[in-house]
Amino acid sequence: MNQETKVRENRVRRALARQMPGCRLVKTRRRDPRAADYGTFRVVNAKGQTPWQFQSSRKLTLDEIEERLHIRDEEDK
Repeated sequence: MNQETKVRENRVRRALARQMPGCRLVKTRRRDPRAADYGTFRVVNAKGQTPWQFQSSRKLTLDEIEERLHIRDEEDK
């Protein structure tokens, strides 16, 4: 994982903690890059349930979570 991806992931974690207290970002544990859900994420609350804003038939990418949290890059401001 490169530094830029880690920074983005941490930014999403902080935004999620601000906007939805009690929820956290969980990365999939897949280690096989060819797996369908490799490098994807879930948002869960304290009970391990997915909030309705993040429910999907599949796990979400970091881009999709940023979009749902309304996070913009520096260039978009």
